[in-house]
Order: sequence, then structure tokens, then C-alpha cells
Amino acid sequence: MADNAVAEERTGERLVGIVLVSHSAQVAASVAELAQGLAGGGTAVPVAPAGGTEGGGLGTSAELIAAAAASVDRGAGVAVLTDLGSAVLTVKALLAEGDELPAGTRLVDAPFVEGAVAAVVTASTGADLSAVEAAAAEAYSYRKV
Repeated sequence: MADNAVAEERTGERLVGIVLVSHSAQVAASVAELAQGLAGGGTAVPVAPAGGTEGGGLGTSAELIAAAAASVDRGAGVAVLTDLGSAVLTVKALLAEGDELPAGTRLVDAPFVEGAVAAVVTASTGADLSAVEAAAAEAYSYRKV
């Protein structure tokens, strides 16, 4: 995350931040690493995993999600992608509260892995939040056979 702040300071860009919410800290961190790695040599996008509970167990944590969103907020909005179930419900509850997440935070309806890659790649081009959301959502149509 410190690298992202340095990249923003160096480029002066207001980039869309990405938060990846999973029931597993390891899954969230691995998907973040994969998405950043596949984004290539473009601008470093602020990406934060928010997986598991504060105690390291499986589950979701409103506190971890809020902290992750705050850490990636660069003023261009924050796209939140979730894996399933309570991750979705927790983000929806935070959005409904209205003051727990940065202004311009959106829950993005997209497949977790493919959507994360599309979101990070698109954000690395300097695209706005709507374009990042659209690219992630488009990942539902990716065909494998």
C-alpha cells in the first residue's frame, strides 16, 4: 500500500482504488497480487485485500473492509468486489450507513477473480469509476470454452 501512495505522489494521478473482499485473507491477498501482476507495467493501482476476520479466521469484517477502502481512496472513487454471501451483505450494510466508507465507494457486481483483474487493469489506465465498474462487470461474459 505504501508503494501505491508513492506511485500516486509521483504521477499526480487520482486513481480508482480497488478493495477485494473475501471470506479468506489468503484468497483476498492472492487475488490482489494476481490482478496487480497481470496489470503489467502500467500505473500502480491502489489495491487492498480485506479478507477474513480480525482474528485471522474465515468470515468478513466491516472494520477490515472500511480500513481497506480508506487506504486505497485517492479521490477518484473506490470499487469494492466481493466473493459471496456475507461479504456482499457486509459491504451493503457499510454503504447503507453512509459514513463508514469513502465517498464514491461502489459495490461492483462482478466475478471475483476475473472482475478483479479487469478492474485493476482498467484502473491502471486512469479510467474513471464507471469504466472500472463496467470492465469488472463485463467479466461475467468471459467465455472459457
